[in-house]
Amino acid sequence: MDSSHITAVILVPSIVFMVVVAPVWVWLHYRSKSRAQAALTETERDNLEALLLKSETMMERIDTLEAILDTQAPAWRKHDQ
Repeated sequence: MDSSHITAVILVPSIVFMVVVAPVWVWLHYRSKSRAQAALTETERDNLEALLLKSETMMERIDTLEAILDTQAPAWRKHDQ
């Protein structure tokens, strides 16, 4: 084997790696990093669930208050507009 053949055997796979494999590898790495950061932590998930429960309670209270207002002051909705 002459030196030009050895150079070609080393050079061609190196170029293919640098042009095709390395960019895909880097892209996949950073994509997985961004997805990992996008996920909620356990504390954030707990806070979100607590806020959801509070919002459901508030919606029930608002519905109750609206029902009371509908009974005691039927024209109250007209004042909103």
